[in-house]
Amino acid sequence: MIKANDPNRKSWIEVASHSDFPIQNIPFGIFKKSDKTICVGSRIGNYAIDLNALHKLNYFQGITLDRDLFNKETLNDFLKLGKPVWREVRDRIAEIFDANNTMDESHKTIVLSKIDEVEMLMPVKVGDYTDFYSSRQHAYNVGCMFRDPNNALLPNWLHIPVGYHGRASSIILSGTNIHRPKGQQLPPDSDIPTFGPCKLLDFELEMAFVTGQGKNLGETISTQEADDYIFGMCIFNDWSARDIQKWEYVPLGPFLGKSFASSISPWIVTLDALEPFRVPGEKQKPAVLPYLEFEGNKNIDINLEVLVSSNNFDPHTISKSNYKYMYWNMTQQLAHHTINGCNINAGDMMASGTISGNTPEAYGSMLELSWKGTKPIPMPDGSERKFLQDNDSLIMRAHCQANQYRIGFGEVKTKILPAKELNL
Repeated sequence: MIKANDPNRKSWIEVASHSDFPIQNIPFGIFKKSDKTICVGSRIGNYAIDLNALHKLNYFQGITLDRDLFNKETLNDFLKLGKPVWREVRDRIAEIFDANNTMDESHKTIVLSKIDEVEMLMPVKVGDYTDFYSSRQHAYNVGCMFRDPNNALLPNWLHIPVGYHGRASSIILSGTNIHRPKGQQLPPDSDIPTFGPCKLLDFELEMAFVTGQGKNLGETISTQEADDYIFGMCIFNDWSARDIQKWEYVPLGPFLGKSFASSISPWIVTLDALEPFRVPGEKQKPAVLPYLEFEGNKNIDINLEVLVSSNNFDPHTISKSNYKYMYWNMTQQLAHHTINGCNINAGDMMASGTISGNTPEAYGSMLELSWKGTKPIPMPDGSERKFLQDNDSLIMRAHCQANQYRIGFGEVKTKILPAKELNL
């Protein structure tokens, strides 16, 4: 067992029983302290931990780390060091804050900040971003809507983890508002497009994984090796302008209907912390090609929830799903991504694709929940939603649950503002 994962471990930091961040979690992120300093950090309970301060106070003695490793504005340099170092650092943090140990009060003042007194920042500099399409139920639902049930899955879908390269620079942190995008749309029963604000604004419930330093151009990462190159995961909301997307996607796929924004949660939960929650996935038929074969449990039991709020009502749950429903797992996604020799760098982000379960309440987008607008979703104030409206806030939450504790990701929350005026 990974030392930091000991289910019996307690911290001298008080942690509520329902907290996403017990001592068994120890996620990584970037935050700005009240004195405006920026550092690499972790979290236990409702306290942010300044890893740079810990390092300067020699708490990582015996681990070979650059003196300024945690005095950074992204996790990228840390990600380059690889899994043995990631695990050693996480284990050491667990040891430092274990209930059987103590910390000098003067050190506590330097190292710890209340979580509501820090500003979370983007955890990584995302160099490249890929979005997969790996939930079988989601792909089937979309295929039924736009083709027919007998032709729902395209011929390649059961053979490869389908994906596309997205816009890394428009990935934003939870709490960053977005404006409704504008673009071309083709009205029903028309051959001529119009231009204006998106009418069919949607979310996509996803998780994303972040890579450490991968292999060079021309080399590949096997399914057996993949876990060694995956640092951790965060919640991912792949915002989608459905009407813009529908008009533009043939023949080259998603473009402006996706690139205006994608929202992530601020803490990266390590793959090590998620190890106790591995479960088997769906048996893949037909059999995959040899380079996509894998051994062991590669799916992860992560409970997912989507909520909507507005100026007129508090957060209201519209979907509950689970990451374990993924047909293609992370090791297969990374292996397929590199099979052509594509290089992988520290801080690359790979999103899962929309995660939908096999019942309507577990669908992972408004497109599915409202079935392309034909089944409006009732809201607490008596209104309905086919798609998202201006001033709606969309919230996603995720956590794994064990008998003794839960490992959570916090949440990603984004408010939708009206489209900006276009001055022509």
